[in-house]
Amino acid sequence: MNTEMIQFDEKGLVPAIVQDATSKEVLTLAYMNKESLTKTIETKETWFYSRSREELWHKGETSGNTQHVLDLRYDCDQDAVLVLVNPEGPACHKGTYSCFSDSLLEAKPNADRFAILNTLEQTIAKREAERPDGAYTTYLFNEGVDKILKKVGEEASEVIIAAKNRDHQELTWESADLIFHLMVLLREQECVLDDVLQVLEERHASK
Repeated sequence: MNTEMIQFDEKGLVPAIVQDATSKEVLTLAYMNKESLTKTIETKETWFYSRSREELWHKGETSGNTQHVLDLRYDCDQDAVLVLVNPEGPACHKGTYSCFSDSLLEAKPNADRFAILNTLEQTIAKREAERPDGAYTTYLFNEGVDKILKKVGEEASEVIIAAKNRDHQELTWESADLIFHLMVLLREQECVLDDVLQVLEERHASK
């Protein structure tokens, strides 16, 4: 990225929207000046400019919650930057996965029959970042990939058994368990669910 094309405001700043590259959740909105943008490009970790302290700050320097930059994009007016990252821990100083945790609107019913997959993907990403005590997903991430793989294998076997037994209720439950653990594995491997869906679309289109 040529920083010369970015339109900084009268204070020499540009808003930077930080988004989880895997879950697509917006994590935070911060500001960059030319120096912090350059450092972000060079180090592949997010650097911002603090308007309150009037100084550069490296995200995660004290907390350890760094953000590994995968891509930097700018909008059509060249006056805003989108930063796609793999976060190491919460983005918010309050310890939450995203700074955008509260809503001004009441939750509305979603007509999308697959909306739960988006919700589940975001929740898993939040659990990985925040690691709340007592959460089963926290346990899986803390144990690591071997434990997650073991659970995927166990749940796949349970699906097979339920299907062989023609037990529809059990098959439904075990299928849900398998999908959940598979999505945890995708998150651990930094594999985007959209990429899996894209493969399915490509295979369908080729027939």
